[in-house]
Amino acid sequence: MSVNTAHAQMGGVLIFAGERILIFCDGVEMGFDCKDLAHFKGNKKGRIYLTTHRVIFTNKKPDDMLQSFSMPFYCMREVELEQPVFGANYIKGKINPESNGWMGDCRFKLWFTSGGAIEFGTAMLKAGQLASRNFQHRPPAYTPPQGPIYQAPPPAYTPPQADYGWVPYQTFPSAPPPEYVYTTGAPPPYPGVDPSAPPYPPPQTNGTPADAKAAEAAGGAYYNPSNPHNVFVPNNGAPHYQAPPYSAPQYNAPPPSYAEASKKNN
Repeated sequence: MSVNTAHAQMGGVLIFAGERILIFCDGVEMGFDCKDLAHFKGNKKGRIYLTTHRVIFTNKKPDDMLQSFSMPFYCMREVELEQPVFGANYIKGKINPESNGWMGDCRFKLWFTSGGAIEFGTAMLKAGQLASRNFQHRPPAYTPPQGPIYQAPPPAYTPPQADYGWVPYQTFPSAPPPEYVYTTGAPPPYPGVDPSAPPYPPPQTNGTPADAKAAEAAGGAYYNPSNPHNVFVPNNGAPHYQAPPYSAPQYNAPPPSYAEASKKNN
């Protein structure tokens, strides 16, 4: 996981080059059980994205210390879909930090205020299973995306539905607003559900960043006490690496097991 590394100005989302948004839902609430960091205090309301590589939450409250929360599939553990007799369905699980990051783990709960928790959770688990097939080794230590930030082209947020038949588009028919989707030139540092998917065309922006705030957020992904809105606490003993080419990622540990995920009826 990483904190405040996947958001852009005015509630936008920042994704990697080649990453695609499969599900967008505006109207979720997320709660955390994490130690030591004030960013996780209290429940957060905002938007959730299921992409080909991870789950991203963006906060609707602009002055909250936590503005975005990124959960790569390989970091997730003990994911369960809860259906209580009283109250809304929700997703819960455990998330580990990305390499070279904050030491420890964090538990989360995700509620969908207008329904869709089970459908989203089922698709999330399926995406994790598909991504794990392409997972050969542990990803390198996290490094902030390099280069300018651009508005993403339509294939980034409106992928061909025929390519992802397991995605519940009938429950989540809406795509995110195009003006709130941004991309960096860096490829994902971990595999996604379809490594053979063709890249979408590069942005036509004459090399000018479309959102300097997004670039600042991505570049400030390591915690600075004078800038508490950006946090990614480094482990000084671990080396730093550049993200490998997407076509041939360089990792070094087996994928997580998604067999432990299950539905529960309370």
